[in-house]
Amino acid sequence: MSAGTPGCIHEEAGWRGADDARASLLHTLRAMGAARLNVGTSGNASQRLEGGRMLISPSGIPAERCRTEDMVVVEADGRYAGARAPSSEWPLHHDVYTAFPAAGAVLHAHAPFATALACQRLDIPPFHYMIARFGGTTVRCARYATFGTQALSDATVAALQERSACLLANHGMVVLGRDLEHALAMAIEFETLCEQYWRTLQLGEPVLLSEEEMAEVIERFKWYGKPRA
Repeated sequence: MSAGTPGCIHEEAGWRGADDARASLLHTLRAMGAARLNVGTSGNASQRLEGGRMLISPSGIPAERCRTEDMVVVEADGRYAGARAPSSEWPLHHDVYTAFPAAGAVLHAHAPFATALACQRLDIPPFHYMIARFGGTTVRCARYATFGTQALSDATVAALQERSACLLANHGMVVLGRDLEHALAMAIEFETLCEQYWRTLQLGEPVLLSEEEMAEVIERFKWYGKPRA
């Protein structure tokens, strides 16, 4: 069964080993709301599981109404287990995990400042050195495609090459992390950076860092936040 055509499976095997992950995912969903990354039923989050599976938030339910058992296990072939259907963006999450083996969690949000920039279809240039936190000298905006489609998945994977975050044109943001805690922290940091860029644009054209200045920052970020050897 291909991505984009999920089917329900009723056996309990899909849930084995996922209990702790379900609680962590629900906690993350609610934390996204508390951080104003999402409102209502917008956005979604997932965590990679063993065997090519993932755990993802359900379709069309606000985080505050979700229960742990509403989190949905999606198999590598697109079948799913549980009482709820997976988020309509599950193919995007599936394709991101396939393309980026180091990603342990994926967050998609309609955060206000990220979405404002995405609706202008703007890449974020090196106006601040913390752009390097997300893998390069810019954060890209993926080309527009309808939500839940293979075209959106393809555009997202392309925009995330050598990056851990991107904007989705006229839509929102996607952020990758080692795990849910890391992905949430990165999403909050990314939204803060989007706000800073949005505010900078109100003052005029920003002064950008040069390629040489960003190259030095990127080199320093190779050991940023890592323990001493």
